[in-house]
Amino acid sequence: MGLFGGTFNPLHNAHLKVARTALEQYELSGIIFVPNGIPPHKEKVLGCDTEDRYEMVRLAVESVPGFEVSRIEVDREGPSYTIDTIRALKDDYPQGICFIVGADRLLKIDTWKEPHELLRSVPFIIAPRWGVNLDLFDVSPFSEAVIVPLQMEDVDLSSSGLRERILRGESIRDWVPSAVAEYIEAHKLYRTWESGVSTPSS
Repeated sequence: MGLFGGTFNPLHNAHLKVARTALEQYELSGIIFVPNGIPPHKEKVLGCDTEDRYEMVRLAVESVPGFEVSRIEVDREGPSYTIDTIRALKDDYPQGICFIVGADRLLKIDTWKEPHELLRSVPFIIAPRWGVNLDLFDVSPFSEAVIVPLQMEDVDLSSSGLRERILRGESIRDWVPSAVAEYIEAHKLYRTWESGVSTPSS
């Protein structure tokens, strides 16, 4: 079972492409999207709360075979740490679990909680990101982990870029599922934002 964690702020078409590619290439039994509750590394974005992000993911995946969404981090108090989620879910899936993540995020593993334990806990499937050389994962501490890449074009679409488009009054319908675009428009999300101090991840 593939766990796909992220802020999903908002979820976009590249997220879905990564999930579909992982499902097919590694013959996973399914994909569980895990929206962060309080993400340790992210800036605060006004106009979109945790429930909004969860609901956008739910709407996007509810009719896709093999996809589901978990509230485990949304309902957890305090910052969302990947190692805690893996420990909580590991026994629920006797077939085993793996973690799907963008290459750029995994490169910052030293800022995650219990990074060495995390690397040893499950296999990682990494999505290529533009500008990130996969040779960087051939050295310590990544040698402690099982890391396999997705065979796909580099992901060059970001949630932050989509939020900027909305701030400028531009449509993002070409880059997100229609249900997500409609939710954003109906709830007037991302019309303002404010950078804040990120929560420490130690």
